[in-house]
Parts: sequence; C-alpha cells; structure tokens
Amino acid sequence: MIEAMPESENPAPQAEAPAPSRRAVNFLRPKLTAAPRQGLFFQLGLVIGVAFVLATLFTAWTPGQFSGFPVPPAAAATIALRPSPTFPPGAPTPTLRNPNLVGIVAGHWKNDSGAVCPDGLKEVDLNLQIATRVQKLLVEAGYQVDLLHEFDPRLTNYQAAALVSIHNDSCDFIENATGFKVASALATRHPEKAALLTACLRSRYASATGLPLHSTSVTPDMTSYHAFGEIQETTPAAIIETGFMNLDRQLLTERTDVVAFGVAQGILCYLRNEVVAPPSAAPTIPSASPAAPTANP
Repeated sequence: MIEAMPESENPAPQAEAPAPSRRAVNFLRPKLTAAPRQGLFFQLGLVIGVAFVLATLFTAWTPGQFSGFPVPPAAAATIALRPSPTFPPGAPTPTLRNPNLVGIVAGHWKNDSGAVCPDGLKEVDLNLQIATRVQKLLVEAGYQVDLLHEFDPRLTNYQAAALVSIHNDSCDFIENATGFKVASALATRHPEKAALLTACLRSRYASATGLPLHSTSVTPDMTSYHAFGEIQETTPAAIIETGFMNLDRQLLTERTDVVAFGVAQGILCYLRNEVVAPPSAAPTIPSASPAAPTANP
C-alpha cells in the first residue's frame, strides 16, 4: 500500500510570467491583423478570376461548336437554316475607286495544273492563254485590267467594276459533254448586277463561239467559288468554264481568240449595260490585218 504524501500547508508561491514588452506587442500585432486581410483579398481575387473565365467561355461558345456538346434537333435546324450574309436596305455602298477596273482570274494559275489530258494538255495553260487575250481586248476597249492568279492576295477585299474567273472543264470523254457554263456569287450586295453579268456572258459567249449552254453540269465548286467570299461584296463576280477539253478541244486550242472574244464581249456587255438578247449568229471578229481586195471580173 502506498500512502499519499501529505500536502504542505504553505505551498511556495509560483513566479508570474513577465509581461510582454511594448516592442513585442507591436511586432505581433501586424501579423494578427494582416492574416484576415490577406485571406479576404485572395478570396475576392479568386471569385473575380473564376467569373471572368466563365464569362469568356459562355461568350465564345456557340451551339454545335464543340463536338462534345450535342445540339438538340431544333437548334441544329435553326443553325442549318441560318441565312447567308444579308445587307440591310439603305446601308452605305462603298464608292468604287476605279469604275473602269476589271479583274480577270486565270484559273489554277500559280497554284496547280487543273485538268490534264492524256497527251499533257493542261487546263491552267488554256485558262492563262484565254485570260491574257481577254485582258488585251478589254485594255484596247479603254479599261484597266488586273490579271490575277488563282489565290492572288489582291483578291482580299478586291473592288472593281467586275471580276470574272476563267476555267475549263474535264478532258475525260463524257457523252454529249460539250458547251460552256457560267455561275455567279450567291451572296452579294447587288444580286441584280451579278445576274446581269452572268446573262451577258451567256449571251455574248454563245453568240461568239456557237457553243451551247451546259447549265446542268454547274457544280457547287462554281457557285461557292472561293474568290466570291474573298472579294468586296459590292464587286459583281462570275466564273465561266469556256468548254470541255475533250469534245471542245479544237475550239479551245485552235480558236483561242474566238473564245477570248466571247468572254470579253460578255464583260463589255455588262460594263456598258447593254440589252441582253437571245444568242444569235456569231458576230464578225475583227482580224489583225485587213483582207486583200478582190479583183473585179
């Protein structure tokens, strides 16, 4: 058995802790007051940062933009039926700096060969020959002409009285594949001008060459031609395929001047605001030198 030790009747007094000096109190005080203030600013900054990120994401996101987000059928239909760019009535039309300027695009030039025949005939060579002759005829008529290549940087916001891109169709043999075709830009501020340009090209080219209009083979590559979306929306534009490199080869290669004459006449028809009549007999093409006089019998 362990006995308890008797407690002393008069225990020794304990020494009191010394009071902190004023210097120690001042040293501790900033730490005690700064900690809550730092936490408040940090939380406030965190909230603002998260809000900014969320606002940016919701602003940039559009339905169907990311494949991970399914789009309801109704929303998808609305997006699919979204109209092409429209131009409000009364909107100011930029002043044409040079009303006598015409742009001629030689299809595939400085980009690729285009269609190629088994014997090596390249579409790009035909396009450039025709475009060069068209340029010469328009310059002789008093117009300034830019000869442009397929992806010419000048096409960006290009502004002119008219733009025409010259191409030719496949060299593959296709039964009854003869004729030409013309298409214009779908989205334009002046659809009536684009319609007149295509009508002039069809009328004058058919009259000059005698080729039929092969409208059933107009493709989306023509109606959605890349240059249509690059040029100034006030510039009337069209693309023409002057013939098929198989059945129309003789005309395209041996009578290139006639082909160029038909294209140039179509552009002049538009620039001069001529009346478009149904195609008639081919007009007389002026020769380089006058014909020798015929002796009287």
